[in-house]
This record gives sequence, C-alpha cells and structure tokens, in this order.
Amino acid sequence: MNPCRCGHADEPGYSCARGPVARCAAQYQNRLSGPLLDRFDLTIDVPSVSAADLLRPAPAEGSAEVAARVAAARAIQHERYRELGLDHVGCNAAAPASFVETIAAPDASATSLLREAAERMRLSARGYHRVLKLARTLADLDGADGVRRTHLAEALSYRGGPERAAAAA
Repeated sequence: MNPCRCGHADEPGYSCARGPVARCAAQYQNRLSGPLLDRFDLTIDVPSVSAADLLRPAPAEGSAEVAARVAAARAIQHERYRELGLDHVGCNAAAPASFVETIAAPDASATSLLREAAERMRLSARGYHRVLKLARTLADLDGADGVRRTHLAEALSYRGGPERAAAAA
C-alpha cells in the first residue's frame, strides 16, 4: 500500500496539504487493523523509482537464478513434510503450528534473539510462528540445515517497524 493517500509521504522535501506528513501517513496506515497486519509475513518499504535507479546495471542474480533457488527450496520443503507424514503440506507457510518448533528448531543464538524480539516487538502467537516459518524458508533458500540467527534476524526485519508491532499486539 502507499505510505499515505497521495503516495508521496516518503519523498524527501514533500509537504502534505493535509498537515504534517507523519500524521497524514499514520492516519492512512491506521485504517488497517492490527490482527490483519499480523497475518502479513513480509512488509517491505519500496521507495519510488528515480531516473538514476533506471540507469543502474542489472542485478548480479537474475530472475532465472532466483526461480531456481525458490524451486529447490520448495522441493526441500515438500520432501520435509512428506517425511513427517504431512503430504497435504507443500511449504513452510502452510505447516501446522504444532510442527513449527520441530521444523524450524533455531540454534541457541537464534532462540535468544527470538525470545528478546518477541518481547520487544510484542509478537502474538501467530506472529511468533510466522517468524519461525519465514526463518525456516530463508534457511531453505540458503541451503542451510538449520535456522540460524541471520535467518531469524532477516525474518524479524520483515515484520515491520515498531508501529506495526504495536498495532499487532
């Protein structure tokens, strides 16, 4: 969604006719309820594209390479759930909550980070499990056997800022 009604709140030097930009953006974004936001695994701020952005070289990893990594991760997930007797589950996002701790099994450092973040961000039970599922997916994309602190930190970063954490509580 846009950061505000007109979509320009994040642009440097922009002055909103509705009043302070922060207030206008907050009013617009508060239209979404906390429980609804809690169901989003990923939230990413995407700034508007400038002419300079269009002139940059192509990324080192192209769409075909990304698609191959995603397909490999999905195959790993499908096999994981087949071995657990959950043939109807094809990906981490669809895993039952009762299996999340088993499939994610973060290392000690990641567990410590998750415990601290759950308190600081006031994660709901749903948010907690979604972070673990996303961290497991990030580990699968990396080809890692277990969920490490880096995977968990990245998954937590996609939960959004403190405003979202407060709204989801």
